[in-house]
Formats: sequence, C-alpha cells, structure tokens
Amino acid sequence: MTQKARIRLSSTSTEDLDGVCNQIKRITRKTGVRMAGPIPLPTRRMVVPTRKTPCGQGTESWDKWEMRIHKRLIDIDADERAIRQIMRVRIPDSVYIEIELTG
Repeated sequence: MTQKARIRLSSTSTEDLDGVCNQIKRITRKTGVRMAGPIPLPTRRMVVPTRKTPCGQGTESWDKWEMRIHKRLIDIDADERAIRQIMRVRIPDSVYIEIELTG
C-alpha cells in the first residue's frame, strides 16, 4: 500500500494560493507522481460590522469589514523525492500550508 500526502492550503489571497498550487502541480508532473486536485473548498467569509461614529450620537451608520479565507486541497502519492521538493517551495506569508501523511 502506497503512502499518500494530503496538502491543505489556505490564504486570504487567491493569487498567492493559486501560485503555490501551480508550483506543486509542476513538481508532481516533473517527478511523475499521481495527483488529485487542487480541489477548491468552501470560502469562509468573516464580517465585522462597526459603528462609524466614535461617540455613539447621531444616526446609526455602519461599516462592514470583511475577510475571506480561501482553501484548496491536494492529494498526492507520497514519493520521497516529490515531498522533499514540495517542502522547498517558497511560500508567501499570506499562505498557510499543512501536509498530512496517511496510509
């Protein structure tokens, strides 16, 4: 039974996230490892409403601050050479990566 690696990526920037996914795709193609993904997972949307006026007087007007967290999931066969190259990929500060080995 072959070992598998599940890579979870999350970021607030879709450009950075897709760039890291493309680098991982390039590595798996070059090493000949089987890959499934990147699978886009649901985007988490966090909204914080705040009052515009600092003193609390006057008409109520609100600002809404929003942050979206985008996620991707990639499954690959855990070849030692491919995993080493994936670990060396330059990852931007806005991208959080989690690698889980199974099987």
